[in-house]
Amino acid sequence: MIELVIPQRRRDLGGFEVGRVLPVAARRMVGPFVFFDHMGPIDFPAGIPRSVDVRPHPHIGLSTVTYLFAGEIMHRDSLGTEQAIRPGEVNWMTAGRGITHSERFERARREGGPMHGIQAWVALPLEHEETDPAFAHHAGADLPSGEEAGVWSRLVAGRAFGATAAVRTHSPLFYVHWELAAGARAQLPAEYPERAAYVARGAVEIAGRVVEAGDMVVFAPGQPVPFKAIEPSTVMLLGGEPVGPRFIEWNFVASSQDRIEQAKADWRAGRMKLPNLDNAEFIPLPGEAAAPANPMS
Repeated sequence: MIELVIPQRRRDLGGFEVGRVLPVAARRMVGPFVFFDHMGPIDFPAGIPRSVDVRPHPHIGLSTVTYLFAGEIMHRDSLGTEQAIRPGEVNWMTAGRGITHSERFERARREGGPMHGIQAWVALPLEHEETDPAFAHHAGADLPSGEEAGVWSRLVAGRAFGATAAVRTHSPLFYVHWELAAGARAQLPAEYPERAAYVARGAVEIAGRVVEAGDMVVFAPGQPVPFKAIEPSTVMLLGGEPVGPRFIEWNFVASSQDRIEQAKADWRAGRMKLPNLDNAEFIPLPGEAAAPANPMS
């Protein structure tokens, strides 16, 4: 039933620590999910430096979904979007043929406060890799939720447990937030061929094995998976239909290395438009000190 356990690897991103889970050598993807970072938890003091922010950077070939348990992030992108990301809401950005965006901790800079959440990337299927970029914000009734027998759940994206979220996705997938009371029991159906669970807080027992915060469990297909919460726990469920192997380099995801190289060349040459409302800074390609030449704004 349990195919693999992936422990997070803590990384400092310049004053802000994340736990990276996907990709890892033993498992590059779960369904279309190709990247999974656990941000925080951290309590920012007021006045944090701008170096903590994620400056404008590019993406291709994927959708990003930022989901917060606490805190706020300000998103700005090259479509002209300016949208605060808050707990329990979904910001789904589809890069397609190319988009740039920034993520800034402006509220924490003013007031201080917590930051805790997940950023995941979903690879686009071949027929949508070069789709037009798009951004969508969803909250409330767009994200079906409910509570029963100590299990509170919210469907962040896709289809699961008989419900469908309003978020537009490009391939069959599910992404669910569970809050489990101590002793609560739940079950993940065998609906999708690739499934995983990430314990963001607490500890759960899965098929007789204790899984603690910071671990992702990847399941073999074909059987429902029983969960029991050992203590109050936060669990993210994810997976779906596979979309085929992908190349990943820096912020680029593609079905061919040539497309990755083209994206790198476009960013290096300044051919990717910067966010309309945040175009004075850049993140250069890894290992290259220079910002994009003649950037589009």
